[in-house]
Formats: sequence, C-alpha cells, structure tokens
Amino acid sequence: MAVSDSNPPHALTIAGSDSGGGAGIQADLKTFAAFGVFGTSAITAITAQNTQAVTSVQEIDLEVIAAQIDAVISDIRIDVVKTGMLSSAAIVELVAQKAKEHRFEKLVVDPVMVAASGARLLREDAVESIRNQLLPLATVVTPNLPEAEVLTGVEINSLPEMEEAARRIHALGPNYVVIKGGHLENAEHSDDLLFDGESFETFSAHRIKTTSNHGTGCTFASAVASGLAHGHTVNRSIADAKAYVTAAIANAFPVGHGHGPLNHFHHWWTD
Repeated sequence: MAVSDSNPPHALTIAGSDSGGGAGIQADLKTFAAFGVFGTSAITAITAQNTQAVTSVQEIDLEVIAAQIDAVISDIRIDVVKTGMLSSAAIVELVAQKAKEHRFEKLVVDPVMVAASGARLLREDAVESIRNQLLPLATVVTPNLPEAEVLTGVEINSLPEMEEAARRIHALGPNYVVIKGGHLENAEHSDDLLFDGESFETFSAHRIKTTSNHGTGCTFASAVASGLAHGHTVNRSIADAKAYVTAAIANAFPVGHGHGPLNHFHHWWTD
C-alpha cells in the first residue's frame, strides 16, 4: 500500500468521533492513511465510548457540521466522501443537502445504526431520511445484516435473503449495494454480497473468531472509499477493502476489555 505520488488522493469523512479510537472518524482517518489517502473530517457527534460501552453522545450543532464541510471543500480537493454516524434526521438531511450543493461525485454511505457494544447510534426518525434522501445520492452503500434488515424490512438468515435485501436497497437509488455478511450465524466464511442492479458478486473470507471487531464497518467503508479515491473500480475497491479488513482483524492486538479495535496499520506493524 505504499504511495509514491507526491499528491495523493483526498477523502472527507462525515461521521461521529469515537473516544476509544476504534471506530468513527478515528477508524476512517487511520484507514485513509493506510491506503495512502489524505483524510479530512467533519464531525457530526462526539461519543464517549471505549471497547465496552457508549456512555454519552453529544450531537454537533447543524451549523457547525455544515461549516466543517464547507471549510474543507472550499479549500481542499475532495476525491471521495464517506459518511458514517449521522444520528438524527436533521443531520442526515443536512448531509444530503451538502452532497447536492457540492456535487459529491463519489459518495460511500455506511448507514451506521448500532455500535459493536450494542448502543444505538441512529434515531428511529433518521432511518426514513437515510432511505429517501441519502441513499439516492450514494455511489456505494455498505449495510451490515442488521442495518439491511432495518432498511428493507427483510429478515436475513441466508444468501437468498441477502440478495432480496440488496435488490430492495438498490431500488432506493444507490448505484451499488454491498451487504456485509459478518453477522450471518453458523457460517464458516464471512461473505459480502455486491449488487449493481443487474448481477451479484460475492466476496468471501474465512471467518475469524475474535472480539477485536470494533469499527469493522467504518473501516470497510473507508477502505472502499479509499479505492474509489485512487480511481479504482467499485469491484476492485470492495475486494481490496475485504482483504484489508480481514488482515486487520487477523493481526489485531488486545485493547481494552470488550470489543477491541482492528490493527489498521498491520502492514507496517510487524515483528
């Protein structure tokens, strides 16, 4: 993943802050860096959390979120935008408005709803706003199984049900849908399903039993965004993201007493 270009691609993450450093903008910026992408950020909420729990959430004022986005885009070329925790309908609507205003050409939407600890990160009223206002603007949307169930109303326990959910989400407007299968129980492999509106492609990896899985969704979406920032195809970006996340989980080291983070810099942190 070494980068020799003196002018690397630039990415913007619009997401929440994780004080524990495992998810949110912290995971996004680490992932961008690992892929040789210069990362910028607009913080939507500050969470007090560690590997065990989210103990407090403070949403950022809408005016400040808007000002962060405007400040970055007015000065820095942005090749891709990735969204994460957008906790309220008002924040979702603001981000959708800014996406139109600034004409985001490449937008990766990670519809963050629940933290690895089980804490709710998205209000009920925001789900409809994501469906109707943000997904139609997305290049790629990357829900996990619980998020896909909420977005579609489809109970997912098998690959055919993943396919049906992907069809329903694609009908909402995004160009590509990736449904991550990590929550599928009793499966030997972790299979992610890509749907482009016509055909399906499966990206498979051996399932790793671990508690070092905090920030997996944020990391995956940011890795996909990094590939797009480099000008890679969606399929290649997803394949590279899948490989990166799998290796980051496999090479994770213990942090905290709950769901620890991935090793975002496993490529360099070797014995």
